[in-house]
Amino acid sequence: MFDLNGKTALVTGATQGIGFEIAKVLSEHGAFVYINGASSEEKCKKASEQIKNSAPVRADLCKMSDIDAMYEKTGDVDILVLNASIQYKRKWNEFTEEEFDAQFNCNIKSTYYLIKKYSPKMMEKKNGRIVTIGSVNQYNNHPELSLYGVTKAAQMKLVENIAPSLAPYGVTVNNVAPGAINTPRNTTALSDGDFLKKVEASIPCGYVGTPSDIAPAVLYLCSDEARYITGSEIIIDGGMHL
Repeated sequence: MFDLNGKTALVTGATQGIGFEIAKVLSEHGAFVYINGASSEEKCKKASEQIKNSAPVRADLCKMSDIDAMYEKTGDVDILVLNASIQYKRKWNEFTEEEFDAQFNCNIKSTYYLIKKYSPKMMEKKNGRIVTIGSVNQYNNHPELSLYGVTKAAQMKLVENIAPSLAPYGVTVNNVAPGAINTPRNTTALSDGDFLKKVEASIPCGYVGTPSDIAPAVLYLCSDEARYITGSEIIIDGGMHL
């Protein structure tokens, strides 16, 4: 099961955290994986060195020119996992225009353009897997993540709108929504004992998840075994959205 031999994947935001674990698991199941990151080529290379059958490909997804350049490097892929995102924590009326644009450009605009860029060949081949990575903040009203939550809710709506158009061509489009996950993005906050207890109290399962809780679901959705699932979502949050 979950045999990805002969498949090529692109995972955005894959130099650390959830994206890194997804890339690692896809590789372990046979896929050749392109490791994308925005900050530096060196960081992409270091991540790729830890994952067999992979190659680094730096691109700032807020820039359409970088998306085009990345496509020229990767060529068409069989699996597209859109994990990269930008998150600023502010009260709803404290975001700057630059922070607003950065979150929407990375979390929504790039999702649209990457799917538009990579889906035609999938449609031609009558096979493809696209998975976006959402967030429990699609459902929860976090006092400092209002814009981030809006972008992730919009991303899910994009999945629902695109999926019916690609389904007749054997291309599925789904979303995975993680809850509180122990990643580098959250390390500082979760290292505060009082804050950690507060977060854990909001999770029915009682603990913060890890990237290894997320990657298996993405693997499933990228496999042939999930061919009959599209326009759907798997929420992996220990019940936090409830």
